[in-house]
Amino acid sequence: MKTKNIAIALLSSTFIFGSCESFLDEAPRSAVTSVAYYQNEAQAQGQVNSLYRMGAPLRYASAGSAYLGPNASINSMLTGYFTNSYEGQELVCLYSRELTRQNNTRIVSNTMNGIWNECYRAINIANAAIKYIPAIEMDATLQAKLVGEAKFFRAYNYFYLVKTFGDVPLSTEPYEAPSDDLYLTRTSVADVYGLIESDLKAAVDVLPKSTFANNAHRISQYVAAMTLANVYLQQGKFGDAATSVKIVLDSPHGLTTNSDLALNSAYNKLRKTDDLDESIYAYEYDGTISNSGWWPTYAFSSSATSVFSSYSIFERVYGPTNRFLNVYKSDDLRIQPNQFFHWKYTNPNNGATWTSEQAGIWYYFDEDAVLNSGRGTKDWNLYRYAEALLIAAESIARSSGVNAEAAGYLAQIKARADINGKTAAAYTAELQGLSADNFVKEVWTERLRELPLEFKLWDDCLRTGMFPVISATVKGQVDYQPLVGAQNGSGATFKETDLLWPISLDELQRNPKLTQNDGYQDIAR
Repeated sequence: MKTKNIAIALLSSTFIFGSCESFLDEAPRSAVTSVAYYQNEAQAQGQVNSLYRMGAPLRYASAGSAYLGPNASINSMLTGYFTNSYEGQELVCLYSRELTRQNNTRIVSNTMNGIWNECYRAINIANAAIKYIPAIEMDATLQAKLVGEAKFFRAYNYFYLVKTFGDVPLSTEPYEAPSDDLYLTRTSVADVYGLIESDLKAAVDVLPKSTFANNAHRISQYVAAMTLANVYLQQGKFGDAATSVKIVLDSPHGLTTNSDLALNSAYNKLRKTDDLDESIYAYEYDGTISNSGWWPTYAFSSSATSVFSSYSIFERVYGPTNRFLNVYKSDDLRIQPNQFFHWKYTNPNNGATWTSEQAGIWYYFDEDAVLNSGRGTKDWNLYRYAEALLIAAESIARSSGVNAEAAGYLAQIKARADINGKTAAAYTAELQGLSADNFVKEVWTERLRELPLEFKLWDDCLRTGMFPVISATVKGQVDYQPLVGAQNGSGATFKETDLLWPISLDELQRNPKLTQNDGYQDIAR
């Protein structure tokens, strides 16, 4: 989208990131899209590097506020199963949980402004890289990789936008001069997805067959293939999703295993350790170059300020309700203390103890940051191999039926979480006896249990058109109802207009060709 506001942002100073083996180092330069900035290999690489730390990846990974989690976390508030303890100030969370965004468009739009502008800013830089890098005299292999990475990020940003807003303006040319058309109309969801698929296919074809960790933390074929599988799944293209995710399943990636069922469990390894084989794509953090901001504080409630001295604020910005926690059976490892969640912690430095009746998120806990340095360094996983297995299980069952392969993929997730030692083979045999409909619902439920802290829940509601009704009395029991008309976890009823967010009011004011999503105020006109 080439509006004047975005163009001005793109022509101003920002950060470009140079690469090294251990981290994408930051070096301040001008991130503009003019051909003058694509004269040599170093400029080309610098522009593409900037895409790693702007736009859609930050919607999941940025913890820049002590009171409000990443933008993607707000989506889960729509389910009513997660809350922000500071929603009296962060009203976008309150209005999302209560499904009253339509009557509070201006306040909600303040958050949408940032999402819209930052994603289109990244798209504009990607457009320029795709246009100009092929003309630079440079190593052909590196040239192809940089264009592939730019196409990946263009697709990743459009994917976030289309899930958020529906029809969005589609631009494949960089904004470069005042003579360019500033105003574009909204493009259909189908056409936007067409570009996303094309870009990701091109990225899969040219990017190296390497894990993210072994590729100097750069986008690899497996990252692109995983994203493409996710894109197909979101559209209900199950055969294509199965084909794409198979690239990931055949890669060196794998599921992290339990060394024990306590602090050396797979979930604690994922919490503490970067670059595991399970990590397909991560947002990188470092203690000196770019730390993780307020992420470590999200593990506790506000009373933790009396227990730790490393941070001045602790807030439960993304807290599961007790109703949500009933999604787990009592013998599921993930619901045991100090796996995904926790209710008590004693500071070993001073003996002070934090306790809470509401679950804190142990998965976000960074010991060194909270106990010592005040600077988090743990990378944030955007895609894990566990999700690849779940995509494979659902897409194969939907396209080929419930066979041993589909059942085996789901069984691996269930067996890892079983504290009684039930094997993947036993689960596979059991799951093969389910009907296709019941098997798919079992996958959906396992996604609830495995991915709740990575902000995937609302995407699943959108793509399936179904809402998970978690039993308030029977642990592990989940029923599914059509999304529109269902009551969320806070008792609010979903309307058709709840499925999309409002177009930014500021953007509506700038671009007369835009129209607002149904149900939201259009006060900018």
